[in-house]
Amino acid sequence: MNKAFTRETDVEEEEGAEPGFLRPPPGTRNYITPGGYGRIRDELDFLLKTERPRVVDVVQWAASNGDRSENGDYLYGNKRLREIDRRIRFLTKRLDIAEIVDPAKRLENLDHVFFGATVTVGEEGGKENRYQIVGIDETDPARNRISWISPLAGALIKAREGDIVRFRSPSGWREIEVLEVKYIPIKP
Repeated sequence: MNKAFTRETDVEEEEGAEPGFLRPPPGTRNYITPGGYGRIRDELDFLLKTERPRVVDVVQWAASNGDRSENGDYLYGNKRLREIDRRIRFLTKRLDIAEIVDPAKRLENLDHVFFGATVTVGEEGGKENRYQIVGIDETDPARNRISWISPLAGALIKAREGDIVRFRSPSGWREIEVLEVKYIPIKP
């Protein structure tokens, strides 16, 4: 087979996904917090009700100007419409398979780390960090929101306050101590 018709990598990117997109492991659900679900729903509503109609108006106006082959507004507008439609399809699929889990409504095993927990950990040198374990669609390293399928979250799941967990990070094996486990609503 000609190399022109094969992919460079075996990793299949989902259409409309952000760079670094993660998929849930096979056979698992796409867990998401109510706040994460709301953010995705808001983006979808914005694209459907505001952005797409605005771009359609620009494309219609540009098409009415005549020669479309050299009309930058028309060409760019059509490209932007394809991007918006791709993103709409992606977000719709993500919402269809999402299973909302509200950490604030957790009633049992509040001393264990599970999905939705806010965990304070002690690291080497006395440094403390706080992480929220969230769904793959709401991961945000800048806000210390880590995906439940990440190596750190995988090591923390089922741990209790006072436990020391060991996990493999990109820089090698690390040990951290679980200092506090809370279940609070995760805000947008």
